[in-house]
Amino acid sequence: MHESGVPWDDPSGVRLRDWLGVSDEQFYDPDAVALIPMGFCYPGTGKSGDLPPREECAPLWHDQLLAALPANRLEVIIGQYAQARYIPDRGTTLTETVSRWASYLPERVVMPHPSPRNRRWLTQNPWFEAEAIPAIRKRVAEVLAPDAT
Repeated sequence: MHESGVPWDDPSGVRLRDWLGVSDEQFYDPDAVALIPMGFCYPGTGKSGDLPPREECAPLWHDQLLAALPANRLEVIIGQYAQARYIPDRGTTLTETVSRWASYLPERVVMPHPSPRNRRWLTQNPWFEAEAIPAIRKRVAEVLAPDAT
C-alpha cells in the first residue's frame, strides 16, 4: 500500500477480500466500505515485520471518522492493535480473541491480520478458515446486499 497509495493493494489485501467474500470493486466502493487504518502512515519495518501503528493516529482521528459513518454498520476488526483498541472484552491473546468470533457477530467481525506472515497462525488454527470465514462471508453478504437495512 505504501508504494501504490492504494490500501490493501498487496497479498494481505487479496487474502482479506477472499476472507470477506468481496470483489475488488465492492471492497473499494466508498459507498459500501470505509477503510480506517489504525495508523495513517506506514510505520516502517522492524525485525519481524511492520512496526506497530503510530500511537497518536487512532486517538486523533478514529472518533471523528466513526461518527461520520452510519450507526448500523459492520465493523471488521483486523489484527491485535485494532482488537486492543476496539474489543474491550478481548482475550489475552489474539488467538483467544479471534476464537470468540461468533460472540461479536452480527455487529463486528474479528480476525487476525491477513498477512502472508501469518501462515503459521492459520496452520495452527484451521478452525478460523473452516468455521469463521464462512460465517463472516455470510454476514458481509447480508450487509452489502442491495436490500440490506
